[in-house]
Amino acid sequence: MSGTNSPEAVKKLLENMQSDLRALSLECKKKFPPVKEAAESGIIKVKTIAARNTEILAALKENSSEVVQPFLMGCGTKEPKITQLCLAAVQRLMSHEVVSETAAGNIINMLWQLMENSLEELKLLQTVLVLLTTNTVVHDEALSKAIVLCFRLHFTKDNITNNTAAATVRQVVTVVFERMVAEDERHRVIVEHPVLVQGNSNRRSASTLKPCAKDAYMLFQDLCQLVNADAPYWLVGMTEMTRTFGLELLESVLNDFPQVFLQHQEFSFLLKERVCPLVIKLFSPNIKFRQGSSTSSSPAPVEKPYFPICMRLLRVVSVLIKQFYSLLVTECEIFLSLLVKFLDADKPQWLRAVAVESIHRLCVQPQLLRSFCQSYDMKQHSTKVFRDIVNALGSFIQSLFLVPPTGNPSTATNQAGNNNSGGQASAPANSGMLGIGGGVTLLPAFEYRGTWIPILTITVQGSAKATYLEMLDKVEPPTIPEGYAMSVAFHCLLDLVRGITSMIEGELGEAEAEYQAATEAVSSPAQSSEQQDLQSTSDQTDKETVGRAVWEEMVNACWCGLLAALSLLLDASTDEAATENILKAELTMAALCGKLGLVTSRDAFITAICKGSLPPHYALTVLNTTTAATLANKSYSIQGQSVLMISPSSESHQQVVAVGQPLAVQPQGTVMLTSKNIQCMRTLLNLAHCHGAVLGTSWQLVLATLQHLVWILGLKPSSGGALKPGRAVEGPSTVLTTAVMTDLPVISNILSRLFESSQYLDDVSLHHLINALCSLSLEAMDMAYGNNKEPSLFAVAKLLETGLVNMHRIEILWRPLTGHLLEVCQHPNSRMREWGAEALTSLIKAGLTFNHDPPLSQNQRLQLLLLNPLKEMSNINHPDIRLKQLECVLQILQSQGDSLGPGWPLVLGVMGAIRNDQGESLIRTAFQCLQLVVTDFLPTMPCTCLQIVVDVAGSFGLHNQELNISLTSIGLLWNISDYFFQRGETIEKELNKEEAAQQKQAEEKGVVLNRPFHPAPPFDCLWLCLYAKLGELCVDPRPAVRKSAGQTLFSTIGAHGTLLQHSTWHTVIWKVLFHLLDRVRESSTTADKEKIESGGGNILIHHSRDTAEKQWAETWVLTLAGVARIFNTRRYLLQPLGDFSKAWDVLLDHIQSAALSKNNEVSLAALKSFQEILQIVSPVRDSEKPETPPAVNVPMPVLIGSISGPGLSRPFVRTDSIGERLGRYSNVEPPIVNDELEDLNLWWAAWNSWYKIGSESTKPPIAFDKLTFIPSQPFLTALVQIFPALYQHIKTGFNMDDLQKLGVILHSAVSVPISSDASPFILPSYTEAVLTSLQEAVLTALDVLQKAICVGPENMQIMYPAIFDQLLAFVEFSCKPPQYGQLETKHIANAKYNQAEWVALNYVPFAERSLEVVVDLYQKTACHKAVVNEKVLQNIIKTLWVPLSLKYSCPSESTWKLAVTSLLKVLSIGLPVARQHASSGKFDRMWPELANTFDDFLFTKSIPPDNLSIQEFQRNESIDVEVVQLISTEILPYANFIPKEFVGQIMTMLNKGSIHSQSSSFTEAEIDIRLREEFSKICFETLLQFSFSNKVTTPQEGYISRMALSVLLKRSQDVLRRYIEDERLSGKCPLPRQQVTEIIFVLKAVSTLIDSLKKTQPENVDGNTWAQVIALYPTLVECITCSSSEVCCALKEALVPFKDFMQPPAPKVQNGES
Repeated sequence: MSGTNSPEAVKKLLENMQSDLRALSLECKKKFPPVKEAAESGIIKVKTIAARNTEILAALKENSSEVVQPFLMGCGTKEPKITQLCLAAVQRLMSHEVVSETAAGNIINMLWQLMENSLEELKLLQTVLVLLTTNTVVHDEALSKAIVLCFRLHFTKDNITNNTAAATVRQVVTVVFERMVAEDERHRVIVEHPVLVQGNSNRRSASTLKPCAKDAYMLFQDLCQLVNADAPYWLVGMTEMTRTFGLELLESVLNDFPQVFLQHQEFSFLLKERVCPLVIKLFSPNIKFRQGSSTSSSPAPVEKPYFPICMRLLRVVSVLIKQFYSLLVTECEIFLSLLVKFLDADKPQWLRAVAVESIHRLCVQPQLLRSFCQSYDMKQHSTKVFRDIVNALGSFIQSLFLVPPTGNPSTATNQAGNNNSGGQASAPANSGMLGIGGGVTLLPAFEYRGTWIPILTITVQGSAKATYLEMLDKVEPPTIPEGYAMSVAFHCLLDLVRGITSMIEGELGEAEAEYQAATEAVSSPAQSSEQQDLQSTSDQTDKETVGRAVWEEMVNACWCGLLAALSLLLDASTDEAATENILKAELTMAALCGKLGLVTSRDAFITAICKGSLPPHYALTVLNTTTAATLANKSYSIQGQSVLMISPSSESHQQVVAVGQPLAVQPQGTVMLTSKNIQCMRTLLNLAHCHGAVLGTSWQLVLATLQHLVWILGLKPSSGGALKPGRAVEGPSTVLTTAVMTDLPVISNILSRLFESSQYLDDVSLHHLINALCSLSLEAMDMAYGNNKEPSLFAVAKLLETGLVNMHRIEILWRPLTGHLLEVCQHPNSRMREWGAEALTSLIKAGLTFNHDPPLSQNQRLQLLLLNPLKEMSNINHPDIRLKQLECVLQILQSQGDSLGPGWPLVLGVMGAIRNDQGESLIRTAFQCLQLVVTDFLPTMPCTCLQIVVDVAGSFGLHNQELNISLTSIGLLWNISDYFFQRGETIEKELNKEEAAQQKQAEEKGVVLNRPFHPAPPFDCLWLCLYAKLGELCVDPRPAVRKSAGQTLFSTIGAHGTLLQHSTWHTVIWKVLFHLLDRVRESSTTADKEKIESGGGNILIHHSRDTAEKQWAETWVLTLAGVARIFNTRRYLLQPLGDFSKAWDVLLDHIQSAALSKNNEVSLAALKSFQEILQIVSPVRDSEKPETPPAVNVPMPVLIGSISGPGLSRPFVRTDSIGERLGRYSNVEPPIVNDELEDLNLWWAAWNSWYKIGSESTKPPIAFDKLTFIPSQPFLTALVQIFPALYQHIKTGFNMDDLQKLGVILHSAVSVPISSDASPFILPSYTEAVLTSLQEAVLTALDVLQKAICVGPENMQIMYPAIFDQLLAFVEFSCKPPQYGQLETKHIANAKYNQAEWVALNYVPFAERSLEVVVDLYQKTACHKAVVNEKVLQNIIKTLWVPLSLKYSCPSESTWKLAVTSLLKVLSIGLPVARQHASSGKFDRMWPELANTFDDFLFTKSIPPDNLSIQEFQRNESIDVEVVQLISTEILPYANFIPKEFVGQIMTMLNKGSIHSQSSSFTEAEIDIRLREEFSKICFETLLQFSFSNKVTTPQEGYISRMALSVLLKRSQDVLRRYIEDERLSGKCPLPRQQVTEIIFVLKAVSTLIDSLKKTQPENVDGNTWAQVIALYPTLVECITCSSSEVCCALKEALVPFKDFMQPPAPKVQNGES
């Protein structure tokens, strides 16, 4: 107000007033003097006021009645000029607010008069307006008078006045209410206690109101009265009034000042009591009216609805509902019901149109709709208003389609199919391509059953801009264009959906946000405040619960109607934009229902979209069986009308864009997709994409539909699960228009995005999605059973896609996902299976490569979870699946091998699960994986998995599909062992740690820790498992595998055994090695002897391996040798073990059974092993024996061979020396110091075994046939060669019994013949005198014995005789080869090579060598007591007698010659001994033997061979001579110590020898040579020599010489006599040469004898001798007649000496006298 209060303004006002008054006085000077005077006094008055008062305006206001008076009087003149001047002046005063209440009253009265006089009407209105708007001084009656004045001016004849008055009335009414609002504002400070509206009907209950409020009250009350055509109470003086104007005023007040009615009960009372009844009353003509009903039917004429009033009433109703709904709940119910009724088909078109517009106004106010729902639909006995509104809209739309073009009302009513029990309208659900229309329309329109309704653009989305409700100037009902009502109704639906959903979703969002805030508050604060927070949270939830109930009710109330209407519209829509809007509405409703968890309604909307996507009548069970769908179907089937299926050729309003095959078990024909189907499909994708979280179980519907669409469109899955356009595999190809072709990539992309967006779903929704995909997939699987047609892979592909994008929370969906895919993998349809496996393996690979948080390395559980399905795949038998599985493993190894960690057991398990029967390629692939593991990943896996690697590698060794794999796997085992060796310490540490942890766990659980080879430390167990695996492979059925495994096993134990703990060796020996030996022995003994023709393919098999038995023999050999080697090299480790002796026994037992096996190879190898374990002179004769005694722990790096890891070029140095290790076993003393006694036991055990082997193997069999097994020479040789080594250890306790046993074995061994085909190798040729190695060995054995006895104690030496016996037995072989049982042996010369014949060996060299040994030995031991006592000499002689007596009949000439020389040597030593012991009689039996031997040798019965050369003969003679020389030197000189008989025998023998013995076999020519002259001569000389032994020391000697002489003389006599006889008989014939020689020799001998006798001292010659000599004489004389000159010469020499006997005869002496 500062503008009118400023001093300048005031000054101006005063000036203006004065000038106005002056002007007035001037105008009235002539006609109206009183006025002039008043004006002049007014000027003075003003001046006075201005002079006296500081507050000039206030003073003016006080005196305003006086100041105004002149002007009023001026108006009273009714002079236009004066009146205008006065009114202007008055207005100026008013605008400065210097008019008091009285003055105002006076002014109004004056204006009333002017009005009544119809003067200055516009100026009047202006003045009233200024008066009422500038201040509030006009009240009560004055105010009413002013208002009436305006009303009256409204009804003048002048149009301008009327309109201005109408505007003024509107403004004045507004001013009245604005004053009231201002007044309320001023009094706001005082808190008002609401006063209850009294129940009385006193209309003037305005007493409680303040002045402005009172005015407003009175005004409003009268307006109601006026509209109702009643007299006003306050507006006195009203003359006329129209209802339309009244309604407009009411509407504006209600619309502009709702708070007045809401805050003041008096006003609320007016609303309830006056306005509502009024409206209802005014509506009655519209309600009762039925369009087209005949007037005659109703008794009273029905008032026709009047458009202006009806339209204004609807506007009022809209305001009432909008603003005062909360006050007028009941009344609103009536209004709304009316609105609904106005939509009925029998109401006039314009009425329906404005009703729809009104409803549209409501539809854009979701909060209002919400209130309806709360107030009516949720109350028990109330009309379901909200539901009815929606349903009415539905019915309305439906009725628009059903109104027949003829407009016959009766049919229309019937067709509406009074199924409005629930008020729902209905429409068939799947009439995608319907309507027999006239061509394709370009205008957007709905077309249904031939009804074509255009779609008009009537309003901006979301605002209800009405057309007909705004036609306030129209009196007649307008004509409604076609499609208007439909378009508005359509928009109602869309806005309704949009409003409800946005409101509810907004509130939901707020609720969630608040709830989250509350829960966060609960979780964060300290304990104290927890209570109240919980409290607030619970309040919150209560609030939300209430809210949720309303939301649910709203949705439940409207969804049926909405769905019915929208489905119908969707069916009828021909416009893409309209379709889009409908689909959007359906989509938002579906999403909303989903958010609220209203499953039925959600599914119904989704079903509608799904049906829209598919061709009509498409048989998709999901859609036809869902409860939602059935419910929806019931609610909107249009009765009695069957839906036409139109073939695409006929003109349909939908463009067909694709033709494809339906997805069914038996597809019949093709189906067509229209562009609308594709549009629906996109909506469906959109729904799933944006609202996947709320779809829950309806994923089933959505995905099933998508699956069918994808199938019809021919999309096929590609890698990663995305669908790409592909050609259909069978049936008519899919036909796609170019339009759809360009769409396909987009659709496929959206499809993929849809599943990608599953990563934003919450866990529950994700589960729903997965479950839906799984059940879809199950259906597809069912469909694919029993045929190999292309299956639908949609579900599998999408499961894969979903899994891939949800890797970050894969745990929650992994089990259902992979569980299902595993089922798919087992499907008989190969394509289905293949995809299942593809999906599963892709997921596993992706899962492992995904960057999880925390990473997999720290989340072992997850890693195992991811790998588990890979393991599960092992239970599936389809090879293609297993191949995929293994390829997956291979890829995982290549990409993730380093980080598998705890997943290793699973991965290895997969490789290990490949069975033998699963085909080569599978085994090959699995094996590739294993090779990769062994070469690259051993260091990265946990040590606990190494055992599994060993097991798996072992299992590949046992696969018999492919030999190479088995052999390679054995190689892998060797590599693994190498790795263990290099990483020994690390592995050991890790395993021990793990073991400790497991032990602890086991103790906590109270269970026993169970693992193979338990008590051994874990690292050793690892080795043991490796050994055990190799052990299994050592008994594989395939020889190559056995061989390789055996070599590997023993190499490993040999190379790396030192790493084992000492105690573990026990297990190695018993559980690994002996167990293996047992199995090999068993298999070998039971192996098949059938010949194997070829080794598979055309590999030839060597004859030494052509039976299973022979192949097993090789294995046995290898195994036994290996074990023996270990016993040998690791003796220092094994010996300290407790049961070494037991182990030793077992080993010996194995050696024994092998040695006695009927296989040369095995038995020989067994002996080699035996040799090996016996060669151990000291237990650490090992290269690894530490230089320092192990008790001193000096770490010494020991270089172990060149065993180096695959990547090490340098030899691998072990820092913990063997010494250190030994130190670990016993800290005090070195383990090398053995218990001597125990050692002895071991050796004796070995001796017993040796003896058993020897006695068993050499015992001749009872009967012989072709297959009889006879031990081979190498075997026997080896056997015998063992003895010396063995003997070294047992010599201390070796007694006679043992020697006896040995003798038997040696004898039997030498007696064994050899087979003819082996003989060329063993005997170079018969003529060479060579010993076989066996014979050598036998002699060596005896040699060792003899040497040992030689240096041994006394008690050992009693064994000499036994040794002699043994050797002599061998000597006899020279003439009498031994028999081997009953076996027929052939002489080697007659044996045919290559026939199974047995050949006796050439024993001569052996016997001769034995003889030499005997001689040697005898030379050493002749004097030994035992040798003397045991008559060894006699035995030697007895033995030599055999060859000597055979002489030329000996098998070999050398034999008898050697025998002679040996005899001579032996006698040269033995005779002195014999003489020494002559008295003891120990040699008595020897002499006759000796005599016999000499005799049989010197005068042998055998005839010399014919081809004997002279030189040979002479050589042989010289041997005879040697014998005689021995007699002359060693025997005869000692005759007195020798038995007489023996000497006699010798003399007789010499006698016999001294005379040439005639050999009848000699031819004449040879006789002279063949006579043994030398021999005879030596005999004779010996005889002579002993005839004249000069020194007779004993009677014995004399006796010898006497005997010798008599023998000699007798012999000479005989020879001479025989000669004479022969000479006589022969006549002229000369005698044989030898006889002549003999006689000459005798004659010479006689002359020699006589010479000798002469030289001898007489006392030594016996008288008889002389007599014998002289007695020769006559015989000699008789010889003189002989013819031979030589004889004559000799005779002459013989006769000459007789001269010495020519003496005179002596005198006879009688009686002793001469």
